[in-house]
Amino acid sequence: MIFDPNLRSRRSIHLPEYDYTQPGAYFITTCSWQRQCLFGDINHGQMKLSRYGETVKFNWFNLTRVYPYVNLDAFVLMPNHLHGIIVLTEQAIATRKHHGLPEVVRGLKTFSARRINQLRNNRGVPVWQRGYYEKVIRNEQSLQNIREYIINNPLGWEKDEMHPSKSFSFNNQIRLKFQDGSPLVINLND
Repeated sequence: MIFDPNLRSRRSIHLPEYDYTQPGAYFITTCSWQRQCLFGDINHGQMKLSRYGETVKFNWFNLTRVYPYVNLDAFVLMPNHLHGIIVLTEQAIATRKHHGLPEVVRGLKTFSARRINQLRNNRGVPVWQRGYYEKVIRNEQSLQNIREYIINNPLGWEKDEMHPSKSFSFNNQIRLKFQDGSPLVINLND
């Protein structure tokens, strides 16, 4: 099949002029294939990881070994998605061979999917949806708000837009609501 750019139905949600290899903090969200609840269950606001969830968790924390210029901040694994903050450090510039955020997220998804499919005795079965959502964290207040959202995410699972009982439509925004009721809308086209 020959690639035809006019047939592309997917629009990139990444900032067109932004350099995702530069140091900074990034809030990411990525979902399981068809929002399947592969990674565990939430009971009384606590996430209980499945074997597949443990695999994703291991690979999240292993990112700092694979990519030494990466620091990890807040992280939560939900039944069918994950939220986390990845920090690319100044060391990334000094390192001759460094990759940006897309490579780090690709690594997480590839390493965890490969192991999950080994556990399932199924090669090549999708674990993750294509792509991911990211938000460049530009200031300390935004960082604190996103950390709070990540930490409290399991408490709001029943109302989460990615809960299997909800119909999910992507409109280039993620709407977050903090415990104090204040909203945060992340426009993915900013």
